[in-house]
Amino acid sequence: MATAIEPQADATYVYRFGGGVSDGGKGDKNLLGGKGANLAEMASIGLPVPPGFTISTAMCTRYYEEGERFPDSLRAEVAAGIAHIEGITGKRFGDAADPLLVSVRSGARVSMPGMMDTVLNLGLNDETVLGLAQAADDERFAWDSYRRFIQMYADVVLELDHGAFEEALEIAKEDNGFTLDTELSADHLKALVVEYKRLVEKAWGKPFPQDVHDQLWGAVGAVFGSWQSERAKVYRRLNDIPADWGTAVNVQAMVFGNMGDTSATGVAFTRDPSKGDRAYYGEFLINAQGEDVVAGIRTPQYLTRAAREEAGAKPASMEEAMPEVYGELAAVFDTLETHYRDMQDIEFTVERTKLWMLQTRSGKRTAKAALKIAVDMANEGLISHREAIARVDPAALDQLLHPTLDPSAPRDVIARGLPASPGAASGAVVFDADTAERWSADGRAVILVRTETSPEDIHGMHAARGILTARGGMTSHAAVVARGMGRPCVSGAGSIAISARDKVMRVGGREVREGETLTIDGATGEVMAGEVATVQPELAGDFATLMVWADEVRRLKVRANAETPGDCRTAREFGAEGVGLCRTEHMFFDAARITAVRQMILASDEKGRRVALDKLLPEQRSDFVSIFEVMAGLPVTIRLLDPPLHEFLPHEETEFAEVATAAGVDIDTLKRRANELHEFNPMLGHRGCRLGVTYPEIYEMQARAIFEAAIDVAEKSGAAPIPEVMIPLVATKRELDLMKAVVDRAAQAVFGERGRTVEYLVGTMIELPRAALKAGEIAATGEFFSFGTNDLTQTTLGVSRDDASRFLGAYVEQGIYPKDPFVSLDIDGVGELVELAAERGRKTRPDIKLGICGEHGGDPASIAFCEKVGLDYVSASPYRVPIARLAAAQAALAAK
Repeated sequence: MATAIEPQADATYVYRFGGGVSDGGKGDKNLLGGKGANLAEMASIGLPVPPGFTISTAMCTRYYEEGERFPDSLRAEVAAGIAHIEGITGKRFGDAADPLLVSVRSGARVSMPGMMDTVLNLGLNDETVLGLAQAADDERFAWDSYRRFIQMYADVVLELDHGAFEEALEIAKEDNGFTLDTELSADHLKALVVEYKRLVEKAWGKPFPQDVHDQLWGAVGAVFGSWQSERAKVYRRLNDIPADWGTAVNVQAMVFGNMGDTSATGVAFTRDPSKGDRAYYGEFLINAQGEDVVAGIRTPQYLTRAAREEAGAKPASMEEAMPEVYGELAAVFDTLETHYRDMQDIEFTVERTKLWMLQTRSGKRTAKAALKIAVDMANEGLISHREAIARVDPAALDQLLHPTLDPSAPRDVIARGLPASPGAASGAVVFDADTAERWSADGRAVILVRTETSPEDIHGMHAARGILTARGGMTSHAAVVARGMGRPCVSGAGSIAISARDKVMRVGGREVREGETLTIDGATGEVMAGEVATVQPELAGDFATLMVWADEVRRLKVRANAETPGDCRTAREFGAEGVGLCRTEHMFFDAARITAVRQMILASDEKGRRVALDKLLPEQRSDFVSIFEVMAGLPVTIRLLDPPLHEFLPHEETEFAEVATAAGVDIDTLKRRANELHEFNPMLGHRGCRLGVTYPEIYEMQARAIFEAAIDVAEKSGAAPIPEVMIPLVATKRELDLMKAVVDRAAQAVFGERGRTVEYLVGTMIELPRAALKAGEIAATGEFFSFGTNDLTQTTLGVSRDDASRFLGAYVEQGIYPKDPFVSLDIDGVGELVELAAERGRKTRPDIKLGICGEHGGDPASIAFCEKVGLDYVSASPYRVPIARLAAAQAALAAK
């Protein structure tokens, strides 16, 4: 096998393969693209590969840098590449007697199926088509190849409407009473070529190019040009592929699957890419070229007898129709899978019983198949456990952790939004949280549909099977809470208009009223009318095996963001090692205690507030007991009250009377207090530790509830929980000093009353740039830091996550941010603050515990950064705990 190569100092851009020559190999994907590197590799291990050459990705970069022009030196290199192919095939490019034809294909570093362009049969013109017919002794084949070339070249290079050519082909078949392309004779095809050339001259204004060298350079330019096509840009954005990678161009001698019944073309996988079973999986067509299989022009046949029989299909499989060639192909499958030590996606052609390999690459697969293939290959000894861990994309596990739509079920998509929380759900539409809770209690499945959600909707969100919002981004309130609950969520579906008053949702001229059924897919962002069947996940077997292997190598601990016993149980089942964020404000919105919360807010003095807080104390203690029981023996980080108080008061005129009566005040007092608490920018207002500084009795009550609950559970179970009391939104050491004193006093009071102590820590959430910068001072008081990267991103970038969906897409598309910074951590900005705070905190307190609890705690790229910085744990929503475990294992392996 050839060793990895680098671009040469004299700017070599062309690399040959075939005929005993391989200028590169599988280690050269960055330079030769995946296709070029693997063609060179297959040639180097003796597989039948048509000879050719690769123009490197470096040329693509230069091509765009120089205004889409080719340097003169490249023409000489390409000429040498063509001579290489001529020398092996014995054919000449442009020769009228026995012409060499070539394919021109794209090939990026990573597979981008269907995103870029290909041209086949290049080198045909009005003279060479005659030579091809004579050399092949098959006039029909030659003219069929010519008409295919004109159609493809006109589409890809000349950018003409391919529909006109398809229409001409259909007319030719209809005029002759045919249904299949293969029924057209040589004379029919000659006439079709004349018509195709007429269409080109009419649309392009010039005759179809006859010079084969002009054809070649036009195709090379078109393939490079397709790197910047809209579909390629979208694909790169969706799959995080850098725009500066570029594509290679592969020029290769044509081999023909359309030379009669002893010729064929096909696509195959060495294992089932859907289920992961160890069985050959693929399709082929007799007397066809590759685009016939890919484009679905003809119905392909099965590769194996077993697959044909299972499907009940009649046409013979390749195993039956071409047994000798199939045997060769099966041997190649085994060779390639053993050589690459991964499931391969293969393209092949059979030319008059001669097998040729056109491509191999690691095959794309479902998450279920990825798990099975990785575990099976490790058990077979083909790869190690560590390699198996690295083979599975952690983000793809989302497919396995939530119900998904049955792929065979019909669906009526009426709107699309952001895929904010994975999973699929169907239910009756409701437009308010109270109705969602009431209908759910009656046993009805509901989808909560809101313009946007707020903390007041928490009970309805918990009751709903799924959540749909018209506004908000991937880290909006709805998205964050839904992921934490494991509820499917589609957010930011801007095409829908919601009238909560009329209880109707309007989209595209359609109306969906309360009680009608909707289905949402939180993995794709699709919203569908009616019910679509779902498939439940299976989390045993290969999934469990891989998780065990991952836990053996990861260093980072993985906790969960959870504030209900159900969330905690789910988290423990998924392998969480504690709670990294318990948000107490969600408890305050419970219907049984919201009145006491509002009485506390409306009280005019501390005495009145304490009366209301005394009512809340047993409720809070009960909350913490239920959490500590589930997480017994594990650390539980509890964030004291964080949101501004106005969020707990009514906002609609119709609610004021009911709330005033329940709270025992008059409406004017309630409205006046609500007006006093109103803030223009609540995110930066009277919230977090600022509440504790002005109303320390709130934090005192919460701390007492925590310690009383911890002792209750320790006495009952013998497994004491480890409370970590987190003070939010600290910007100065003095704030943390004051709040820690409140917590410590409460702890000592409870310990004295109960005659027992429990281990606990007091720390803070680092979510302001000043806190990160002053981390050395703050660490003198704080025993742990938990980086709240949701708010740290907002305050560092000066961007509201709830409003960012309006413009962040454009920012990512134009390269201002490589990814949405609320989905994947902004390493250069926010990440630098995290790293700096960790360094300064450790300098003051070497044993300080460091973790991350923002949404980034479940993002693999962000987890890799946490490993690099040396944080102690990441905390993610319960359903992302397995993703974090696998990503942490991969990060540890990468660090080694």
